Amino acid sequence: MDSVTYDDVNVIFTREEWALLDPSQKSLYENVMLETYKNLTAIGYNWEKQTLEEHHRHSRECGR
Repeated sequence: MDSVTYDDVNVIFTREEWALLDPSQKSLYENVMLETYKNLTAIGYNWEKQTLEEHHRHSRECGR
């Protein structure tokens, strides 16, 4: 069995796709991704000098 990577669980929406989600779906996405970031950090995932908050903020700036 292969290891799961961040890229395996990361979901990237286009701006158009993001606009189609209702607020509860957007909130669910953000909560799940934050939990994923925290879990990966807890097991030693290297965020390449980015903090968890910077990574999440970048996701929001990209239209997510």
